[in-house]
Amino acid sequence: MDTDAITSLHRALEAGQSGDELRRFFTADAVTVEHPNLIKPTGSRATVDEMLAASVKGAGMLSSQKYDVHSALRSGDTAILRLTWTGVLRTGDQLVAHIAQFINTRDGLISSIETFDCYEPF
Repeated sequence: MDTDAITSLHRALEAGQSGDELRRFFTADAVTVEHPNLIKPTGSRATVDEMLAASVKGAGMLSSQKYDVHSALRSGDTAILRLTWTGVLRTGDQLVAHIAQFINTRDGLISSIETFDCYEPF
């Protein structure tokens, strides 16, 4: 399992890329499942097009974001990450989430992300 697409996606997001700039990291049928959290109380499921549209909206709200991966395990085509995401809103407020992600890849691209985001109070 190649984690290059995952690391490259994180670096691209940190660099402020969004929308179609990120499509190169995903398979055409990629999906994300986000389990319920403070920002999305009912969770969500998104296609790659929906993910890319959401990334544009998110980029408009953030002045910066950082992904700190604490550990990564591999099992076949699945990577399991434990990471901390820090986002700074354009207002200067900071959001911090402690995250567990299960990321599947196919042919070097991300085919699915299942994420459990635990936000610190804000």
